Amino acid sequence: MAGSPAPDDVTGFDQTLAFTVAERNARGRVVRLGPVLDEILAAHAYPAPIRHLLAEALVLATLLGSLLKDAEGQLTMQAQTQDGVVDLLVCDYRAGELRGYARFDRARLDDLGPSPTLHALFGDGYLAVTFDLASAGQRYQGIVPLEGNTLAEACESYFVQSEQIPTLIRVGVDSNPAGCIAGGMLIQHLPEGEEGRERLHVELDHPEWEHIQIMGGGISRAELVDPALDLESLVWRLFHEERELRVDRGPKVVKGCRCSGEYYRSVLARFGAEERQEMRNDEGLILVDCAFCSRIFEIDLD
Repeated sequence: MAGSPAPDDVTGFDQTLAFTVAERNARGRVVRLGPVLDEILAAHAYPAPIRHLLAEALVLATLLGSLLKDAEGQLTMQAQTQDGVVDLLVCDYRAGELRGYARFDRARLDDLGPSPTLHALFGDGYLAVTFDLASAGQRYQGIVPLEGNTLAEACESYFVQSEQIPTLIRVGVDSNPAGCIAGGMLIQHLPEGEEGRERLHVELDHPEWEHIQIMGGGISRAELVDPALDLESLVWRLFHEERELRVDRGPKVVKGCRCSGEYYRSVLARFGAEERQEMRNDEGLILVDCAFCSRIFEIDLD
């Protein structure tokens, strides 16, 4: 397990903290993942570069997913390519439940060395971000090229291109034999309000946003992954000169793989009898492989 639990009056591992700088029309989220990150990564024997990549993706999924106001809504982030070493990376977040998985070519990965670039891993890939709003029955998706040095930079491009929201994202990852810690911060400028008004253009040179960028951009990777620094103190360091700073703790983040025999039986029941028969093996069982938790479920529909 990475680090120690935080006292009850501060936010430590595996919990988001929302904050608002009202006078600057800015909102933000900050999170530090520890034990839950180790639990998710333990499902597969990922080599170091993939552990680092997936840890960053899980932080980003938590930051983006925590923006959802719909209690049953889900955020899915998927990076994919046809020619890259990593051909699929997917994470999703729903009401504090987090999961993620990466699929890659081990032989090609070994040829890249210990610190491959994002382009070396994905080639000409793309990032798809999907917000499913369960209560409204709506789905929003944006797709952008996987450009930049990190997944965080690709997510910033998504918000500018697809959502027209100036966004600053910082992520830090610290992986060692004792465990993995990853932290992240997201800040957005919303001069037109959070809801109900169309944003016609992105004002990246807005004075309020320039100020927030300077203040928020001063955060370091070491601060994001420091277990001795609670999230309230982290945000206060950045914005203590502001007249008003509001904070609100989000839900605890837990491993959220929703696989179970009962769930898969309900899914398979939607197929026709002939289709289910074709899925059966010689013992009459249907084998379902859950990539998220690295388990194979033997489903006997009889």
